[in-house]
Amino acid sequence: MVRFQRSTVPRLLYTFYSNKTTPSSSPSPAALLLGNFEVRHFSAGDVARAKDDKEPWWKESMERLRNIGISAHIDSGKTTLTERVLYYTGRIHEIHEVRGKDGVGAKMDSMDLEREKGITIQSAATYCTWKDYQINIIDTPGHVDFTIEVERALRVLDGAILVLCSVGGVQSQSITVDRQMRRYEVPRLAFINKLDRMGADPWKVLNQARSKLRHHTAAVQVPIGLEENFKGLVDLVQLKAYYFHGSSGEKVVAEEIPADLEAIVAEKRRELIETVSEVDDKLAEAFLNDEPISSADLEEAVRRATIARKFVPVFMGSAFKNKGVQPLLDGVLSYLPCPIEVSNYALDQTKNEEKVTLPGTPDGPLVALAFKLEEGRFGQLTYLRVYEGVIRKGDFIVNVNTGKKIKVPRLVRMHSNDMEDIQEAHAGQIVAVFGVDCASGDTFTNGSVKYTMTSMNVPEPVMSLAVQPVSKDSGGQFSKALNRFQREDPTFRVGLDPESGQTIISGMGELHLDIYVERIRREYKVDATVGKPRVNFRETITQRAEFDYLHKKQSGGQGQYGRVCGYVEPLPPGSPIKFEFENMIVGQAIPSNFIPAIEKGFKEAANSGSLIGHPVENIRIVLTDGASHAVDSSELAFKLAAIYAFRQCYNAARPVILEPIMLVELKVPTEFQGTVAGDINKRKGVIVGNDQDGDDSVITANVPLNNMFGYSTALRSMTQGKGEFTMEYKEHSPVSQDVQMQLVNTHKANKTAE
Repeated sequence: MVRFQRSTVPRLLYTFYSNKTTPSSSPSPAALLLGNFEVRHFSAGDVARAKDDKEPWWKESMERLRNIGISAHIDSGKTTLTERVLYYTGRIHEIHEVRGKDGVGAKMDSMDLEREKGITIQSAATYCTWKDYQINIIDTPGHVDFTIEVERALRVLDGAILVLCSVGGVQSQSITVDRQMRRYEVPRLAFINKLDRMGADPWKVLNQARSKLRHHTAAVQVPIGLEENFKGLVDLVQLKAYYFHGSSGEKVVAEEIPADLEAIVAEKRRELIETVSEVDDKLAEAFLNDEPISSADLEEAVRRATIARKFVPVFMGSAFKNKGVQPLLDGVLSYLPCPIEVSNYALDQTKNEEKVTLPGTPDGPLVALAFKLEEGRFGQLTYLRVYEGVIRKGDFIVNVNTGKKIKVPRLVRMHSNDMEDIQEAHAGQIVAVFGVDCASGDTFTNGSVKYTMTSMNVPEPVMSLAVQPVSKDSGGQFSKALNRFQREDPTFRVGLDPESGQTIISGMGELHLDIYVERIRREYKVDATVGKPRVNFRETITQRAEFDYLHKKQSGGQGQYGRVCGYVEPLPPGSPIKFEFENMIVGQAIPSNFIPAIEKGFKEAANSGSLIGHPVENIRIVLTDGASHAVDSSELAFKLAAIYAFRQCYNAARPVILEPIMLVELKVPTEFQGTVAGDINKRKGVIVGNDQDGDDSVITANVPLNNMFGYSTALRSMTQGKGEFTMEYKEHSPVSQDVQMQLVNTHKANKTAE
């Protein structure tokens, strides 16, 4: 910038003289001074102009940047596709399969567990270069239990590729992922993969995308042959046939369209133009006037419609057979937006979370979002997406969520789990920093603004398990592991059950929690036992009962003497307090200094009811009379008297067991509504609402928590994986008589076993 400014001054002087002075007159010293003064006056404007000249510098580098994610249903070939992309862009020099014979595993699956199970658990971030464009790729998991990973990845992307299987078509997880992309307003391309498999039918999948995902979509390619005869692709925009030669399909050969495909190509191109012209006015005008539409016009129209999220172009190929990946990369450059074309909002904390649009230029103040944390070899590794400004190694940055100021010790660019050191990164890039202590979802700025990026939608955990380490001495490692997983994953919660003293972990499903237990075993070498968590039952009474109890003990020396009389009764329903003690003694039958001891005794007795040993709630205890002894009465005597008095009258007050009732909200496709409703009734649930939302039914029900274990697995099998549910605590309500008998008998059996 300075260098530019320095060089402008002589040029300005020269132009100033050539404009102002006539050839005959020589400039006077005054004119020179004046001239110099005026030059300074102009130079301010010129600096601004110089800035204008300079703008294309970062504008060009921003336009040559793409942040994309690849997401899809399980086993649609996301990781295989990423592996091919990295190979063709020169990031890796040999190809390994996900479940390959060589045992190396795909580059992006860096955890042992991922290679063993052949699934992707964490999103790995990678960058590569294609035709002078820099592409940041985030490989996202496909299992429902890891939806937070997918949501976090989509939060920081500008565009995405939705991979569909040409045989399986639009599957349940494709619908979930698509719903998430809609929520975060991500423009997307679709890629129909596995055209080499038996029964591949891309046109069937295209129609499914229209009907099930409600995509406004059309193919931009036509395959040349299918299944084992799949040879190449015809590009409908450029009207060229592409074949892939070489051992790994690295040589792309463009030829003329085969004669036998000309009819279908003409028909599909017309369909593409019609579909795009429905959402793009400029193309519609040319189409309606029957003007010939050139490749460039069509490409621009597809780009405009895709970025506006009104159209989804469909690409085809087979990643495993190395066909169709390079044209897909070209499609990413041609049709997906660069960081400046996407509007990002931040919330201004100083103005009561007012929405602020970020221009996304490197000139503004720094705004970056920590969207993922990993425990690396050198401490915590934090993935940042820079939304605005520039981040440099050695800079001080402020964590807006905690207010802490920290220095950036090391800035790296990630390639799965390898890294490259860099000095600085500007808006639009995805980088990682070391040694920064923060939680995922924190926002960093340079201190001049107090913005936070919109809070990410974190679903509530739906499943809990009790875990404890097998050996006592590994407790330190065990708690270290749980702390780390909580920081990394907002959907993973850890709590302590105050009644049973067990450590309870909660998450998004059984697979989610199993994988964390497995990771504790592998990464921290701690064996943990997993048990079904104890449901927090409560007990209460249903009628009034009198008590009159004398506690008397005489065995030489000072004895114990205390008598308490009164009654217990249930509190009125809806009362805010759970336990009430009232002293209605008139006079000094019991000295007032013993009353707190009596209250303490009743409270202690109410901590475990005699039915199943759970706390007693909604109870009012009234003390009406008693007796004391001048020598033998003590606090302990009255406390014990209160405990025994409570036990004596408890059964007479007709106690019942209360169980936690959950408010469950289910979203299932309408065709499974009957099955799901029947299952809820079987689980003793009460359906309280049933609404229609598009093709889905939204069912609201109150179901006892004790009957909800393993429900996520059951719901998935009932709805072919398309159903989802959320549940939250509603209230405690009495159990039926048969359940009460069952619980009491189980409790007695456990007691005798101990």
